[in-house]
Parts: sequence; structure tokens; C-alpha cells
Amino acid sequence: MKYKLTNKKIVGNIAFYQIEALKDFLNVKKGDSGGWIEKESNLSHHGNCWVSGDARVSGDAEVFGDARVSGNAWVSGNAWVFDDARVTGYARVTGDAQVFGDAEVFGDARVSGYARVTGNAWVSGDARVSGNAWVFGNARVSGNAIIN
Repeated sequence: MKYKLTNKKIVGNIAFYQIEALKDFLNVKKGDSGGWIEKESNLSHHGNCWVSGDARVSGDAEVFGDARVSGNAWVSGNAWVFDDARVTGYARVTGDAQVFGDAEVFGDARVSGYARVTGNAWVSGDARVSGNAWVFGNARVSGNAIIN
């Protein structure tokens, strides 16, 4: 076990539980409070994945591998964030979207539908990636860009 569920808060009609580290890994120390998850299946006990700050993970979404979700980000629906991916700021990853590899989604960016963000790609600012779109390699999607 890497973490336990502690404090509870209700956002809309979803009950979230704050996580607390049960062991040291990377820059997380035993006893550190993390972010918020709806249920244990949202965050793997394996790897170095972590949810921190006021970030939330809900629904059937999963964070695993060495992925990080932080800030005020929200991962929901059936979305996956894995490998070394980062979702931070006020970013949202929803639906069946996946963020993986060394990809980053940050700012107020949104990734939704069946979209994939992978490789060293970044989605930032107010950018929207949706539908069946793939953003990969060293691509940068930013500003008010919309890809679907």
C-alpha cells in the first residue's frame, strides 16, 4: 500500500477522499497529504504515480505508472493518465481520453473524447483536444487552439 484515504469532501454529487502517503517515494514523504480521489481504483498503489494539491480524480479514471496529477487539475470519466505524463494547473482530462508517455497537459487545457496526448507533446493554455485527435511527438498545442 502506497497511500490511505483520509479526509472527505463533497464536490457536486461526488464524494472525494484525500490521500496520505504511507511510504516515501520520489519527493513524496510518508505522512504527506496528497490530492483527492473518488475511490482507490483511481490511483494505483504501484509505481510512483501521485495526485497532489487540490487535484481530483473521479469516475472510472485511472492514474498509474509514474504519472502525476497536480494543482487544480481534474481527471474524470474513463480517462487514463500514465507513464511519466503530467496533468496540472486547471487542466481537465475527461471521457475516454489518454495522456501518456512524457506528455503534459497544463494551464486551462482540456483533453476529452477519445483524444490521445503522448510522446513529448504539450497541450496548454486554453487549448482543446477532443474527438479522436492524437497529439504526439514534440507537438505543442497552446493558446486557444482547438483540435478535434
